[in-house]
Amino acid sequence: MHLRRSMSGSGVLAQLVHMIPDPVGERVLPWKRSAFRAAGIAPASKEGTRLFIGPVNSAGQGYAWARAAEGSGGVFATDFMYRGPDDVFGYRADQVVDTVYFRTNARWQGAQRRAVARRYTHVLIESGRQIFGTSVPVAEQISELQRKGLRVALLWHGSDIRRPSRHAQREVDSPFLPGGYRETERLEEIATANHALVVSTNLPVFVSTPDLLAELPDAVWLPVVVDPDAWTSHFEPITSGTPPVVVHAPSNAGLKGSDRIAPVLRRLHSEGIIEYREISGVRASDMPGVYGAADIVLDQFSLGIYGVAACEAMAAGRIVVSHVSEDVRDSVRRLTGDALPIVQSRIDELESVLRSIIADPTAARAVADEGPEFVRRNHDGTRAAEALRTFLES
Repeated sequence: MHLRRSMSGSGVLAQLVHMIPDPVGERVLPWKRSAFRAAGIAPASKEGTRLFIGPVNSAGQGYAWARAAEGSGGVFATDFMYRGPDDVFGYRADQVVDTVYFRTNARWQGAQRRAVARRYTHVLIESGRQIFGTSVPVAEQISELQRKGLRVALLWHGSDIRRPSRHAQREVDSPFLPGGYRETERLEEIATANHALVVSTNLPVFVSTPDLLAELPDAVWLPVVVDPDAWTSHFEPITSGTPPVVVHAPSNAGLKGSDRIAPVLRRLHSEGIIEYREISGVRASDMPGVYGAADIVLDQFSLGIYGVAACEAMAAGRIVVSHVSEDVRDSVRRLTGDALPIVQSRIDELESVLRSIIADPTAARAVADEGPEFVRRNHDGTRAAEALRTFLES
């Protein structure tokens, strides 16, 4: 009987707590006050150019671009992201809020909105997503920022703006061909909606990888940023006389052709020709050691692009093998003056490419030797800061 009364009392208490309006509960309930303090609001700076980037921080790039912007001088920058408990990568960010809290907490949304409007001069919105919760469309959030006098630009990472239907026309190994990637229809809807946002807002536009210039020819390439020292410090000389260690660490295997290259790699591994390691669920901070212990890093074989993972492997001095389209290679050469130091291979060429490298690694190692300096020249943040300057000085 006593237990029954206790449980009944707990249930009544829970109902009473649930009835308290959120704005009141945020102030009077200790655990809600604690959650609000933990979420925080965008930090302040009193003067100069102040840049707010969010809310995706894909591959830690929002944080890296914020540091690049600050490195150019006269800029205060903050990277914001929302993150769920299943995030295994653990990328650094200046401000991190739990995804559910971001979506549902009205008091925090209002406080963050006011903080950004009062404390910043420029906002870079990633992937067409809302930055103050999801109750108001992103176009309305943009309009409110503009009414407050802030400059706003859009930034795209890849699948958020890449239309599968057009990609399938360009690439013979596209994951978006019939029977391919199961989320193709959803990605088409997302990209189509985001193209409409680009047109309707008429904002400055940045893209993080040069292949996206085919989707948005008027965009500015904002190169991805990696810290070269973080990767070269884990450098291990490529060994001789033993099967080379071949690493593949796809962030999204369905988009990178992983299932189509796996049979070849497993067979070569079973024959003792290579030591194959497929990597998943590894924290970002542990990846320098993974690449540092590899001889060959396989990036992707379906999209025809290069991004953060390829830059990290190049910075580590690894032989990087991937399919990068001629259009992308030409764009890199035109924009940087450098040839992209990635060994070319399509899916059906991979076995012969790997066997050729193993038989005589001289040419591939020469390409790999160009990787660290290529990354320092183009992806250490200097070019990114120059690209952002076009927006921040407007």
